[in-house]
Amino acid sequence: MSQAIEIDGKRITIDGAIPRVAHLDQEWFEDVEKPEMLVDALRKTIPAPDIFTFWQRLPELEPKYPYRMETDAVAALPIKSYSYWWEQQIDGAARNKVRKAQKKGIEVRLANFDDRFVEGMTSIFNETPIRQGRHFLHYGKNSETVKRQFSRFLFREEIFGAYLGEELVGFIMLANAGRYAVLGQIISKVARRDLAPTNALLAKAVERCAEKGIPYLAYAYWLDDTLGEFKRNNGFQKFDLPRYFVPLTPKGKVALRLGLHRGWKEAIPEKVKKPLKKIRRSGLGWALSR
Repeated sequence: MSQAIEIDGKRITIDGAIPRVAHLDQEWFEDVEKPEMLVDALRKTIPAPDIFTFWQRLPELEPKYPYRMETDAVAALPIKSYSYWWEQQIDGAARNKVRKAQKKGIEVRLANFDDRFVEGMTSIFNETPIRQGRHFLHYGKNSETVKRQFSRFLFREEIFGAYLGEELVGFIMLANAGRYAVLGQIISKVARRDLAPTNALLAKAVERCAEKGIPYLAYAYWLDDTLGEFKRNNGFQKFDLPRYFVPLTPKGKVALRLGLHRGWKEAIPEKVKKPLKKIRRSGLGWALSR
């Protein structure tokens, strides 16, 4: 269960139960310039969260603060120019997929967030309940819900759609975070996967960042799964960003010592986690086949 409060104009979200962890609601888009002030204010909150966590945004890799620190591995693409990306950063297979999308008639263009586009988004979301081996968060939502949820941050986003004729087969929501751009959503129809619309969309994102002089394109976290392979094939690199954890209560201090500050799932050893993921994927595949 989440709780939201505001301190000095910044929206703080508090998640979890044991421990309760506070963080900037929009940490990909905002910096923590005065962590001491936020720490002091959070300690005075009733009830106080147990831990406050914040990070240094890309491209600040050198630690600046004296708090308990770990790193978050972010996937980001350094951008010099579109031609440099095309010739030097992506592999041959990824380059061929962009060409394939073009040859098969995929056209990527700036889209308007109108009712027709939202209907296309909803169709893509409801194509399958499982994506990347897990339950898909947006499956089952109606157009009204999709419109409400995805219209909140249009003030900082550009939307590009991948079209086959008039059919929306994929889209990206490209957000400006100041120092970098963020791929907030990139998704395509499974039924049109053979046309490589996702590769065409990513190429458009790189092209747009190069046009606007944005030096990095961030694509969430560095992963070792098939999505991680897609990122690596398209030139994304691993950036280890400092993340800080500040205990605010005695319970928070204990949680830090026990390694529970990133949540119970993260506390599970990797050698245990990997077999559990395989079991989950097998179970979901079996459920879909019935």
